[in-house]
Amino acid sequence: MEENQRFKKVCVFCGSNSGHRDVFSLAAIELGNELVKRKIDLVYGGGSVGLMGLISRRVSEGGCHVLGIIPQALMPIEISGETVGETCTSAKLQWHKKLRLSLPSLARGYGTMEELLEIITWAQLGIHKKTVGLLNVDGYYNNLLALFDTGVEEGFIKPGARNIVVSAPSAKELLEKMELYTPSHKHIASHQSWKVEQLAGDS
Repeated sequence: MEENQRFKKVCVFCGSNSGHRDVFSLAAIELGNELVKRKIDLVYGGGSVGLMGLISRRVSEGGCHVLGIIPQALMPIEISGETVGETCTSAKLQWHKKLRLSLPSLARGYGTMEELLEIITWAQLGIHKKTVGLLNVDGYYNNLLALFDTGVEEGFIKPGARNIVVSAPSAKELLEKMELYTPSHKHIASHQSWKVEQLAGDS
């Protein structure tokens, strides 16, 4: 995203389950509504069930483009009924992540937690320069955010790196924070050096 320019698309990491409480489903729909309101396209995990299905259908019905990226092995498990929007399959999970991480990201279970922590790490390393947002529905991520704060207090996470993660309890507030985000951490390696390394590995 260029400075002072709105997002054109956002990648959302979220669960293929809906959780036990309606508050999470309502939050997914609210986020979808905010994306439609702002005319922001959606990139997501490709599933049509759980929270993924809710947000992808809402964005698609609102007239914005939806791209689902899903590993081939997960298609029979996570897609039920017709797929939503455009679907891209990948043979390897690592390529699945790389494709999705070419876009700004938001972040429920082990899978999305692992993806969240990886993109935070990649931001710290300088692999990408995207904004990382955490939709903290009803305090769901309070303990995780407290763990990050403990990491700063104990000297394992630098204060600037702690600020990589932008969080808010509502979709509207989160997107506003993400649009205003300015990095305050120093990349461990330059973004350009990672791009050169990737090109060398792909050749």
